[in-house]
Amino acid sequence: MPEADTEQLQRDLVETLRRNQALSDAGVVTAFSAVPRHLFLPRLDPRDAYRDQAFTLKTGNRGETVSSASQPTMMAIMLEQLDLRAGLNVLEIGAATGYNAALIQHIIGASGSVTTLEIDNDLSERALDNLYAAGFTEVQVVNRDAAAGYEPRAQYDRIIATAGVWDVPTAWLRQLRDEGLLVLPIWLDGVQVSAAFTKKRDGALLSADNRPCAFVYLQGLAAGPQVRKRVGSGSLEILADDVDKIDSAALHLLLSEDQEMQHLHADLAPEDYWFGFQLYLMLHEPPRYVFAVYAIPDGENSYGMEGNGILLFTPGSVAFAPYAGSGSVHTFGGSAAFLKIQRLYEQWRATGAGLLDRLRLRLVPKALGMPSGDRGKTFPRKDHYLQVWLD
Repeated sequence: MPEADTEQLQRDLVETLRRNQALSDAGVVTAFSAVPRHLFLPRLDPRDAYRDQAFTLKTGNRGETVSSASQPTMMAIMLEQLDLRAGLNVLEIGAATGYNAALIQHIIGASGSVTTLEIDNDLSERALDNLYAAGFTEVQVVNRDAAAGYEPRAQYDRIIATAGVWDVPTAWLRQLRDEGLLVLPIWLDGVQVSAAFTKKRDGALLSADNRPCAFVYLQGLAAGPQVRKRVGSGSLEILADDVDKIDSAALHLLLSEDQEMQHLHADLAPEDYWFGFQLYLMLHEPPRYVFAVYAIPDGENSYGMEGNGILLFTPGSVAFAPYAGSGSVHTFGGSAAFLKIQRLYEQWRATGAGLLDRLRLRLVPKALGMPSGDRGKTFPRKDHYLQVWLD
């Protein structure tokens, strides 16, 4: 394709990111305008490479995505959260294609340094080739498990991870300067948010800037526990921190019964779930109920349902609310679970809805003790307590 055509495609992508309100920082705008994405996706037609979408790079044994090239809108959001400037020392977890590392290097300039870690040898080699082809020879690509970080180039001013993290490895915190920023997708009971944590002097991390996201999970020694469970022999999967509390055989029997369609008292758009209601439901999960996220692959149908959404389960009743269902809810085994969702929905609306801007996350090292107080929820992790609440 002629260079003029790829330049126009690149300009179109930047305009798309502006319309999505993902771009405001001048350095991030300039980077997306200057770094050619198609050089990092050489196997794609450039017209596809400049689409605002993620692309699968590798799949696992069951066909699930284990590595992907992230959606540019999400990349822009996270780079703005990272608050980059010239001369910073940055560690990236997950090189993938190398595109994100190139964007970071462009923003921090020749006086800054980027180290990107990639656990997959094939991907690390491809990332290095892509970076050289695009002229970013100063980026250091290291093929290794990211759990230990990369001590030779610490201390880091910024660390960014592009895979879903269950707990922050202690090595990352040792290698991050005090008041440095750590931006990563972190699990909150099946939901993910991109959190911008600031490292405090006592070793705790605090984030007041949290954006909904969906990333593949971190692999290797720092990988979290199994939070996915397939139901029956179909394609329905559920995701939750306490997924083991759901008896998949009992759930299968419930879903094999006739379903009833219910509807919340108002229409909900997908962003209403993503930016508010699912977070409220997660934080106010009733006793003896389990909140979870569910996923059915595109084009497939399972138990009469399609797509993705949230669910509330209790023995004897379960309710599925699809993101794209405009407030409709699939109920099985009676209305108990639906009535709980309805009540919590009304409470959420009474708070003024929204709430993403009030969401706060704090990671506290276990050595400091469990956080006191009864606000929000506290999730035990390997080395930390993850405290989540509404300000």
